[in-house]
Amino acid sequence: MDPLPNSLPRRPRGPGDEWVYGENGEKFWGSFGAAGLLVWHRDLGVLLQHRSLWSHFGGTWGLPGGALKPDEGAIAGAMREANEEAGVDPELLRVMFSTVLDRGVWTYTTIVAEAMVVFEPVIGDAESVALAWVALDDVVGLPLHPGFEATWVDLRSRLV
Repeated sequence: MDPLPNSLPRRPRGPGDEWVYGENGEKFWGSFGAAGLLVWHRDLGVLLQHRSLWSHFGGTWGLPGGALKPDEGAIAGAMREANEEAGVDPELLRVMFSTVLDRGVWTYTTIVAEAMVVFEPVIGDAESVALAWVALDDVVGLPLHPGFEATWVDLRSRLV
């Protein structure tokens, strides 16, 4: 059971919401790739999502994000997912840069955007048990999603 039960429903699956398997048995979510949004605010830090236990790498902290839809670009997909999962309004953001993790059979794009105003994130579905603004120096103290943890040092260095 999740430490903070979430009564919100899971979103229905759509095209692309399935596992992709790599040569070494690795599995990746999203047959058209996936994207996540790292929202940074100069005073508040970064917006992180505490993932529900039932989700892939549940119980860890990471970025709002998920599977891309057919013909959906990474920026649009990351913005859509962050809006669905955390109530992030794309109109409040300025895209700064992106990074791509390419596993051959699958890609994950991290879109980094600056929040131009302070806003309160809102849990929008059952994939999150919490959302929080986390100071840059405090991120490493959290149990991080392995993919996010592997990229955090590089992402942080580009923010400051």
